[in-house]
Amino acid sequence: MIAFLKAAVLGAFLAAIVSAVIGHTGGTGGVLNVRHFVIQGFGFYWSWMLFVGATGLAFGILLIMDS
Repeated sequence: MIAFLKAAVLGAFLAAIVSAVIGHTGGTGGVLNVRHFVIQGFGFYWSWMLFVGATGLAFGILLIMDS
């Protein structure tokens, strides 16, 4: 359970960084579907597909490191 929570945090960081790079160049990342969101005046780029993939990757790496 702790490994999944760690993976979710790492996945969020990776998704935010990659989405920002893709979004600022004007792309959508194809299947990643990077979108620009504005919440109370704060704008950011985000991709749920990228978040899920990055969390799964981090979770797998953390499980391998744990065993």
